[in-house]
Amino acid sequence: MCYFLYLASPLTLGEVRSMLPMGLTAHLASYPDQQTFKSVHPAAQTVALILAGRCSCDLVRPRMSKSIDDERHLRERYRSLHTPRPKIIAALDRHRRRDPAVRRRANWPAELSKFVAEHARNAGPTLYYLDFCPDPVALSIITTAHRVSASA
Repeated sequence: MCYFLYLASPLTLGEVRSMLPMGLTAHLASYPDQQTFKSVHPAAQTVALILAGRCSCDLVRPRMSKSIDDERHLRERYRSLHTPRPKIIAALDRHRRRDPAVRRRANWPAELSKFVAEHARNAGPTLYYLDFCPDPVALSIITTAHRVSASA
């Protein structure tokens, strides 16, 4: 289980990718997830996962110097969700695998903030959704979205 950040944007996937800082990637969400997000945000042309490596954890909280300290937070979240042990092990393995470009960036939240500001200037209203789940798989129905405005 990891954090996964979804983006429902009026821009194309290529336009979204061109704005991302080096080390972050955008991948199209599954078709069912696209439909879920487009039902809440009809202006969306693209629904994508924004990842730092194989998950979005680095965008939410900084990695600790010791992996055991870093994974403690995830293990506590797993336990509260009653996640089976094999899924926990697989999720932690995914979380541990990051490419070197992701490791070098220390301040992903600031980089993400810059991306959000640039994206807002170019795209206008956009839906962001942060999920904590074993895999980026079919989301449950999202019924409401809270409007938040940001200015650069």
